[in-house]
Amino acid sequence: MSDDCIFCKIARKEIPSEVVYEDDEMIAFKDLNPQADVHILFIPKKHIASMNDISGEDARVMGNILLKIKEIAGQNGVSEGGYRVVINCNKDAGQEVFHIHVHLLGGRKFAWPPG
Repeated sequence: MSDDCIFCKIARKEIPSEVVYEDDEMIAFKDLNPQADVHILFIPKKHIASMNDISGEDARVMGNILLKIKEIAGQNGVSEGGYRVVINCNKDAGQEVFHIHVHLLGGRKFAWPPG
């Protein structure tokens, strides 16, 4: 983990958050500025700055995050109607916190293209 990363601080419980799920490798919490009725962020506890920084050893935790998103989407009642899963990579794509995080968004209709 990184000492000054806000998401690492959330994972270490130095900053409070509304935790939806946690295990040894990941934590999921409600977004403070939700863009949909359901807006949950999933992060690995290991500090990985962006998609560009994922290595082969990170494949398992990233796959487990996707499986957990499917489960949490069902628990939040958005599986049937649909939900969006988003990973922004670097500033031009809208990444603001440089700790990889996956957005689960649901509970409203989404447009395409998204940006």
